[in-house]
Amino acid sequence: MRIAMIGTGYVGLVSGACFSEFGVNVVCVDKDAEKIERLKQNIMPIYEPGLDKLVESNVRAGRLSFTTDLAEAVAGADAVFIAVGTPSRRGDGHADLSYVYAAAREIAQSLEGYTVVVTKSTVPVGTGREVERIIREARPDAEFDVVSNPEFLREGSAINDFMRPDRVVIGTEVERAREVMRQLYRVLYLIETPIVFTSLETSELIKYAANTFLAAKITFINEIADLCEQVGADVHDVARGIGLDGRIGKKFLHPGPGYGGSCFPKDTLALVRTARDKNSPLRIIETVVDINEQRKKRMADKIVAACGGSVAGKTVAVLGLTFKPNTDDMRDSPSLDIIPALQKQGALVRVFDPEGMNEARKLLSDIVYCDNAYDTMDGADALAILTEWNEFRALDLTRVKSLLKRPIMVDLRNIYNPADMAEAGFTYRCVGRPGVN
Repeated sequence: MRIAMIGTGYVGLVSGACFSEFGVNVVCVDKDAEKIERLKQNIMPIYEPGLDKLVESNVRAGRLSFTTDLAEAVAGADAVFIAVGTPSRRGDGHADLSYVYAAAREIAQSLEGYTVVVTKSTVPVGTGREVERIIREARPDAEFDVVSNPEFLREGSAINDFMRPDRVVIGTEVERAREVMRQLYRVLYLIETPIVFTSLETSELIKYAANTFLAAKITFINEIADLCEQVGADVHDVARGIGLDGRIGKKFLHPGPGYGGSCFPKDTLALVRTARDKNSPLRIIETVVDINEQRKKRMADKIVAACGGSVAGKTVAVLGLTFKPNTDDMRDSPSLDIIPALQKQGALVRVFDPEGMNEARKLLSDIVYCDNAYDTMDGADALAILTEWNEFRALDLTRVKSLLKRPIMVDLRNIYNPADMAEAGFTYRCVGRPGVN
């Protein structure tokens, strides 16, 4: 089989590389000529563990290629995937579908023979029907069907998520299109991965419902963490106690500074806007969005409080800038709220992140970027951990203590044990667990 993947962002590049690993011939398309040229040299535009090796091996095998020529890639393809960005639209929070619709118009001009046009991008309910209308209007003679096939990739573990997913969702009511999709996902059929066939609209909503539910789960445990701090309980024990209930599950019950990234912030907001437009408001998700935004801002206050109520003229060492480990993604990262808030209160901020420094430099100014974790601490008044990279989990606490002016650590990811920190002589503050002085 042969497919075209329109867009070489996170979803398009990972999906294209993984499909080629399944034995499908994949052509990835992007308008950015520089990006395509770099991909041909096996230089990845994103950081995702294992992606460079996967791309390299499939390019060498002749199953994966890159081009700026959409027409050539689409012509003769069995399926064309739309995997372009759908960022939040400025002003109203709706998903910006301009790239999706522009891709549909270009695809229409190049269709040859029966083709399945697949929306892989995260799109609101009704987008697939509009894509179909656009193509049909431009090419009344074309033989095609539009299918929804949302992605459920977690940054940092995307390849495994694609290769061994919990499920695959395919939205179409046309048997011919279903058969094309069955063939594309044949490898997953063989390992008995659940394949959920449903309508176009249902498939589109499943993606949003999944992400907003997970965002709500994160927000729930964050609020429970706040209550734990007030009553002297340990949120980790609470999370374990409720997570062992099979109806709840243990995943996404890790307290922290709030969710970020490329999906949850924009998807929760987009679903809220869609629901309001349909006069069926989602009050729970509206509250989740509001709580998460406020939470990220309040985390700076936790750092200030640990520093005695003021950071004016003080240096704060920050470890971790990306919204989660194993990615260079800075989109809606809590650090983008926390660091400016510290700066506004007069702090000098020194930072280190294993992969996010280049992206951070585009977004955060007037901070000192350091070469490693310990460089941030040299002469600092306090240390704050914002992202739980593995290399931050086993810091030499004796060395940390010797570098800091005062042994103050604010651990917003709870990667250290309060008892161990007390024994090491730290003033330790975390989230939803008793701290130590």
